[in-house]
Amino acid sequence: MKNDRLAWLQGPGADGAAKCSNVPEERKNPWRLILLGAPGVGKGTQAEFLRERLFACHLSTGDVFRAAGKRNDCDQSPAMKEAMQYMRRGELVPDATVWEMVRERSHCLLHCNGFILDGFPRTLGQAESLKELMEKEKLSLTAVVNYELPLNEIVRRLSGRRTCEKCKAVFHATERPPKVESVCDHCGGRLFQREDDRPESITVRLEAYERSTAPLIQFYKNLGLLLPIIAQGTPDEIAARTMDKLDRLSAGAA
Repeated sequence: MKNDRLAWLQGPGADGAAKCSNVPEERKNPWRLILLGAPGVGKGTQAEFLRERLFACHLSTGDVFRAAGKRNDCDQSPAMKEAMQYMRRGELVPDATVWEMVRERSHCLLHCNGFILDGFPRTLGQAESLKELMEKEKLSLTAVVNYELPLNEIVRRLSGRRTCEKCKAVFHATERPPKVESVCDHCGGRLFQREDDRPESITVRLEAYERSTAPLIQFYKNLGLLLPIIAQGTPDEIAARTMDKLDRLSAGAA
């Protein structure tokens, strides 16, 4: 299946922005999902699995920010330029700027045949903006999948990560160790622990995540959209658990 996300990654003026091209045929009830979960729960892995299984576009705002950082200033929209300024100063990008970056890519949300939103919304304000847009277009979310994992397990996962200083490949001290300790299998570069993967940094990140996401979780719970998934086990086990709940949800709506 083709996974062309050029319109999403590049935004206004992207070649091929007229239509999402990764769905082979129209679907009567396309899946429209939001994925929530703290850093380290494996949202990205699950998003890719769901993309292949549900034939929906994986739309990650993290990918948008990374793509924007690689483009020349003259090729960036005003919202992208503003977001880059905040990020270069090490500051959080405000809701209004994040929303503007999503809004200028709204065609990907409204006209592709289903989507899996990863990394957005992150705050209650962003969720309310998305809800207003979808109501205006007479579209509805299918579910908000919330991957849950105990704090100590998240710390264990993230603190074990090791990154190659040359090619940026990622390993894990216990779950996916390199063949030679502290040496990258791919390029021979030195593996190191990123500052934000240290236990004390992880705890701070998770506390910030909990503060911003708690109202968001309650918001979607009140709307009857929240679908909690235990994120323990292998990626395949978590994927099977997710699909089981989504299949039940689909059967109930049929």
